[in-house]
Order: sequence, then structure tokens, then C-alpha cells
Amino acid sequence: MTSETSETTPADGHDRRIVVIGAGPGGLSSGYYLRGAGYADVTIYERDGDVGGTWQRSRYPGLACDVMSHFYCFTWNLNPAWTRSYATQPEILAYMRQTVADFDLWPMIRLNTGIAGCAWDDDAGHWRVTTVTGEHIDADVVISAQGMFGEIKYPDIEGRDSFAGVSMHTGAWDESLDLTGKRVGVIGSAASAVQSIPVIAQIADQLTVFQRSPNWVLPKEDYAHTPEQLEAFRTDRAALLEHYDGIRSTIAPAIPFSNPESIQMAEFVAACALEVVEDPEVRAKLTPTTPWGCTRPLFSNDYFATYNRENVTLVTDAVERITPTGIVTADGAEHDLDVIVFATGYHVDKFASRIPITGRGGLPLTEAWSDGAQAYLGVTTAGFPNLFMLYGPNTNQGSLIPMIESSVEYVVRLLREMDAAGVGWIDVKRDVMDDYNARLQTALDGFDVWKAGCHHYYLAESGRMVTQYPWSMLDYRASTEASSLDDFELGGSRPHPGRVTSRRAAGSCPSAIGRGRGRRSDPRSQSR
Repeated sequence: MTSETSETTPADGHDRRIVVIGAGPGGLSSGYYLRGAGYADVTIYERDGDVGGTWQRSRYPGLACDVMSHFYCFTWNLNPAWTRSYATQPEILAYMRQTVADFDLWPMIRLNTGIAGCAWDDDAGHWRVTTVTGEHIDADVVISAQGMFGEIKYPDIEGRDSFAGVSMHTGAWDESLDLTGKRVGVIGSAASAVQSIPVIAQIADQLTVFQRSPNWVLPKEDYAHTPEQLEAFRTDRAALLEHYDGIRSTIAPAIPFSNPESIQMAEFVAACALEVVEDPEVRAKLTPTTPWGCTRPLFSNDYFATYNRENVTLVTDAVERITPTGIVTADGAEHDLDVIVFATGYHVDKFASRIPITGRGGLPLTEAWSDGAQAYLGVTTAGFPNLFMLYGPNTNQGSLIPMIESSVEYVVRLLREMDAAGVGWIDVKRDVMDDYNARLQTALDGFDVWKAGCHHYYLAESGRMVTQYPWSMLDYRASTEASSLDDFELGGSRPHPGRVTSRRAAGSCPSAIGRGRGRRSDPRSQSR
């Protein structure tokens, strides 16, 4: 990290009241950077009883990250203890929890406190935030760290609620359920299916996979770190940074799906991986007809081999309806089941609008986004002053956590500039946001692979692409480093803050919040 930011201590009595929604990676990064910038009145509201976001809500068997472990962690808390090159859910969640403890973030966090809605008060010039328990909070700034994967998506299938057995979504996995001896049906063949199916097949008596369309699945270089590597990462900071930088230098400058030759190579590798499937008919059913990258890239070393098991059946006839005893497909076949698993993804196009938010003049965010979610730099949207989003519209690129950190540091820079100018609130100018999104959508139109007729989550109902970022992670970071109040309408006034006390490299750890500070107890023990 090479950019510099001013570390400002707000004047006594003039600290901004900041509400952060969600205690996943975005919420934890917000707490870290805001406190490092001197903002003391920060509360992170988490609807669930633990931190970690998606990584504590989703616990299906086989869940793992598809970004290499050392590039899927906070830059201010590089983890030397990752046991594998691609970390699994339990290890990632443990890392999130340990980060909160090590950096004393618990005092900021309120668990089991969901946000029911946010409304901008034009007269007062601040947000009125309401919790699900009816508590009302006045906030100068609202940061939505809800991300993309907060609302699970069930398929619209006739009779879905009539099933007499156990049914559940991969995003709401029942860890108490023993699949031993069970007849299990999995609906879906994308990310959560590819990861969970090999594990379920080893436990269940019979597994039936209901596939709508096949997906390209590439192998990944998944290996355990040796004791020697772990010792080097733990004791030699230079070795850890070298390993991190090696991964970063590959991922951060890349613009996936922009090179036809790379797409062809990926398809070749995936086709080779498919050769492990022994039955030619099954292999043909698992072979996509659309180009690699048209849907989310999938990675697994054991997915295809699972179809060689005698207890696994692949069904490609459409699911017609669900009955009390199982699933009926379009060919009239009845599949008797004990458990139905919906591996059908999330509503990923809502972002901050998953909760009711109204901006200036009472404008609902859902109405402002009637054509699809859009924001300037994926962070702020016109008509909603002092509302900032993390992992917002069109920021899906590379590794989630570094992208989030770029957004958080951008927000902190804006807040400091507001403090220096004595400004109460900012609202991105409509023409600035529109010009940015016009350039962004034009760039997205240049990716032919995303227009190849796939069913993917990238699009809003209007057809607008709302998730993908068309440039590299380095481009995004450069864009967010160029913050300027000239891009915003300014309103309200505040007393000027205290002096600028120092300058530091963004991303470095301020001594006030580093390891070794006095810890507070983990509030989960009282909240559960």
C-alpha cells in the first residue's frame, strides 16, 4: 500500500455518529480504519449472533474460499496460520473472530441487532436509523456493509413447501442434520453445489443431483501448507509478505474474461478435468455449451469424480414440482427423497436496498434503483447523502477483502475532507455518477463472454449488469485513491476539527489499535 492519508483527530464534541450495518469483512474493516482515523462514535450492528458475515451464516459441507488464502485476509492482519492454500469456512470464520479479538473491535459491535430501515431527515441533515427491536438512532453517516450474499434465493417450484422430509438451502445449512443413510436430492449445480456434492456423496446413501445447466469447473492448486512453511510465515515477516505479494501480483493486475485465448485455455483445462468421468453419457451432460466465464468460475478437484460413484445420479430433466415424498421431473419420473438441498444461490442484486432506505425528499432506494443498482465507484449513490456501501454495485473483482478495503479507505478520505471543510454531508452529483456508470457499462459491454446467453447473477431484472467490475483491482484502488469533494454536492456545516497530527501510509497499522491492547470480553457469550 503506497497511498498516504491524513490522520485527523476530530475536535471534542464534534465527532461524527457513524452506523455500520453488518459485521462481516466490510464491517470489521470499517471499524479498523474509522478508529484509526480518530472516529470514536462508531457502532457496527450485526443481525446475527456472531461476526463473519457470509462465513458464519453459510456452513454447508465443503464450503471453502475460491481465492488463495493469503490474499483473502485483511492487509492490516495478514494471517500466517492458514493451513491450506484455499481456506475452508471453519478456518476463515475463526480468523474473522480472532481478528475482532486481537484488534479490540468487540466494543464497537452490537450482535443480534438488525437494522430495519434508514431514513434521511432533510431538515436535520442526518440519518434516522431504526433497529428491528424498534430502537431509533440518529446517525451522521451510514455505512452499508451488507455485501452481496445476505439474502438466500429459493427457486420458484410448485409444491416446494409440501415436502414432508427435511429441506434446506446451502446458505442456511442445518449442521445438526445427519445425512448418513439418507436419500438426498440437490437442486442446482453452481458454486455451493460443486463444493457440497462431493462431501454429501460420501455420507448419504443415495445422492441425486438435479442440474439445470452444466458449468465449467476447473481444478485448483489446493494443498496443505507444510510445517516448514507455517513456521516461516509465523517467524519471518518477509517470507509472509513475499508469499502474499506473489499471489497479489497475479490476481490484482488481471482482468479476467477479457482475453479470448485465456478463455480457450480455461475451457481446455476444464475439458481435461472432465475426462475423469467414466460414463460418456454423464460426461456429455456435464459438458457446458456456453463459454467459460459466462457464469461464475467454479473450482474443484473432486466434483467430476463424484459422478463415478454408484450412489450418485445426475438428472438433467427439469424439476416440474415437489411433492410430500420427493421431486417429479419433466419426464414424469418420481424421485423419492428424505432430504432436499437447494443450492440455488442468493439475491445478489439488491446490495444496500435489502433493507428499506429512503433518501432526500423521501426517495426510496428501491425506486432510485428501479433500473438496477448503481453507484459512483460502487460506494455512493445520488440522492442519499452520507450513505456509503462496501462491496456495492459493480465491485465484484479479484479478491473481495482487498476490494472492500479500497472502498473503506475511500470513505475515510471523504470523511476527513469533510471534516477539514466543515461540511455536514455530501451527496454525489448525479452527472458524476452517471458519467462513471456510462463508462463502466460501456466497458462491460466489451466482454462478449458475459453476453453468451447464460443464466447468471450478474444482471438485474432490467438487464443492467450490476455486479461485475470491468477493470483490474489495481485500477479500482487507483480510482478510490483519487477522492475529491468536487464530485459531491455539499450540505450542512460542522465546526472545523482538530489539527492534522500526522501522515501515514494507508493500510499501515496505527499504534493505537495494534496487537497488544487491552482486550474486552467476547459479547457472544452474553448474546446467545
